[in-house]
Amino acid sequence: MIEEIKPNQIYTVKEARSFLKVSESTMKRMLKRGVISAHKVSGQYRIWGNEILKLVSPKSEKKIRRFYYNIEDKVRKTIEQW
Repeated sequence: MIEEIKPNQIYTVKEARSFLKVSESTMKRMLKRGVISAHKVSGQYRIWGNEILKLVSPKSEKKIRRFYYNIEDKVRKTIEQW
């Protein structure tokens, strides 16, 4: 059963990954690049539900698509240099 994402609830990275259906490495990349905001508490990241909802909204879809196209271009250029 899929749980509803509540804007004012705090989620772990694992829970956020589950909602977004992304791998651990993708989530790390998203955190590192600021695609999703998180707060470190006792050495572990916590993410507000509102941040997760921003990622699944139509407005952020363009931003995320651009983000991944940039990664794809960088990978392609790196491979071409080999």
